[in-house]
Amino acid sequence: MTIGVVDSTVIIHVFRKNSAARAWMNGQPVRLLVTPITWLEVMYGAPGKAGQVTCKAILSQFDMEYLTRTDMDWAMQQLERYRLSHGVGIHDCLVASVCHRLQVPLYTHNVKDMRVLLDEPLVRIPY
Repeated sequence: MTIGVVDSTVIIHVFRKNSAARAWMNGQPVRLLVTPITWLEVMYGAPGKAGQVTCKAILSQFDMEYLTRTDMDWAMQQLERYRLSHGVGIHDCLVASVCHRLQVPLYTHNVKDMRVLLDEPLVRIPY
């Protein structure tokens, strides 16, 4: 059973040793998901080799949900629809596409962009 997808904003808080983020993550009853997009964002921003090792250890606590062709098509439609009017980005469209397909919440602090892409109940601030 999947209860949600975690965005890079949450992973970064865990990396930075934010106590609220760690408590929230440790309190989840089942493993949450990340997308390859989130994995790539987190690893790209990792500071040095030691940072990559730490990020990989954090990311290993999540299951990976890969994008489908349908996800990609949906993301492209959303980017075309909202890029100019709302400034949403490529990565946000791709991550949101998985939540849209699975109809599970996205745990993020990037609510401004994600609420444009997903219905209100699917965008949740985790802590």
